[in-house]
Amino acid sequence: MTRIDRRALFASGAAAALLAATGASLAGTPKKGGTLRLAVPRDDSLEQVARGAVFDTMTEIAPDGTLRGELATGWQTDAGARVWNFDLRDDAVFHDGEPLQIADVMAVLAEIGRPEALAPNRLRLELAEANPGLPFLLADSRFVVARVGETVSPLRKANGTGCYRVERAEDGRHFLGRRVEGHYKDGQAGWADAVEVIVIPDPAVRAEALRDGYVDIAALPDRAGMRGTRGVRFHPSEADMTLAVSDAVGMPRQIAGNGALDDGRIAERWWMV
Repeated sequence: MTRIDRRALFASGAAAALLAATGASLAGTPKKGGTLRLAVPRDDSLEQVARGAVFDTMTEIAPDGTLRGELATGWQTDAGARVWNFDLRDDAVFHDGEPLQIADVMAVLAEIGRPEALAPNRLRLELAEANPGLPFLLADSRFVVARVGETVSPLRKANGTGCYRVERAEDGRHFLGRRVEGHYKDGQAGWADAVEVIVIPDPAVRAEALRDGYVDIAALPDRAGMRGTRGVRFHPSEADMTLAVSDAVGMPRQIAGNGALDDGRIAERWWMV
């Protein structure tokens, strides 16, 4: 199939969110609004983007490699880097309206050490072996924080503290997340009103979806089908086309280099111009 089967592609209800690409030039300052739509292969890309949108981790690695807190506001360790203390946010709320509890974080940290609550928003973590890089490790999507007793999958039931709550999801096929109003990251991340991820296995069809304005970003598109296309930029380059991006999308000046989709943070870091 070299042409898009539009009826099949958007049978899940995705058509309601379609917006034609504007062709606007790249804006240097993020702004709120619109729906950011991605076409991805049938790999782990959908889950990677959805996790980054729905869940938070203790820390976050910025595109420039800087470590910053997410659910953790601060951390300290002893000289041996085996015992760590973490301070937690007091304004993080799950999408079902329940506030983040220290027990939710301890359940995740129990996978790598022995956590102990010191106060409602402060805990101690003892490791079996020293690990000076622990705060960087805790930024990995393996350590997203969910409610105690809940899991991160299936996506349709995902309940996190991230910038986007699940509005509709079909594992391996489609994800639609809606921005959480009043989120603690307001003004810093989560610019689009909604984020939609559609799995399109064929790279040629992903390229066509972008050319025809059905999506704004195509991951690993067919290179021959994209070269020479107007109103599209390529990351990291036209010769190495990991992402093809419509000019209707605002891209951060720096993009994390550990994954094609900005380390799975593309939903909260990119925006519509």
